[in-house]
Amino acid sequence: MYNELYAAWRREIEEASLGGLPPDFYNRIADYLRRLNEENNILDKKSIKVNLLEHESQNVNRMLKELLRARYKKLVRTITQNQKMPSDLLTFEEAEMCKSFVAFSDAYQTFAKNLMQGQAAKIEAKVEAQASHKRVALRFIKNIPTIIGSDMKTYGPYVAEDVASLPVENAKMLVKQGLAVSVEVS
Repeated sequence: MYNELYAAWRREIEEASLGGLPPDFYNRIADYLRRLNEENNILDKKSIKVNLLEHESQNVNRMLKELLRARYKKLVRTITQNQKMPSDLLTFEEAEMCKSFVAFSDAYQTFAKNLMQGQAAKIEAKVEAQASHKRVALRFIKNIPTIIGSDMKTYGPYVAEDVASLPVENAKMLVKQGLAVSVEVS
């Protein structure tokens, strides 16, 4: 995991464009950090291995912090420049968070354009709220952690072969990322 984080960190720091990450990247990093901390806590504090684990943990935290900052800046720049969101490059968590920001960015740009043309502001929150109540049944192909749905409710965690009903927006993203398949309910 350390090598994968290092490669991702280096790519994000050195390249101007957003690099791709696997959908479960952040979950695996969190698990890796948790295991490092657990192993560090059970070992003798004076051992060389503890010292090495502490240095590894510090390096991981520094790289992760810089990776997150770089990706955040690139995502915001991409969205605000009205470019298409590269969902194939995003982790599951990033894709979910970007949905609301993209919707906000689009709505604000439309609002500003209409206002500049002398049109009154019309915010269509009711249509969006109604659309968010639609749900889709999914069968999960891979394990996924707990997520916050587009309706701001908590879903999961799910293991492979679980079946659940989720908001359309979340379902589309999970299917697109190959984590689940749509199930037709009769």
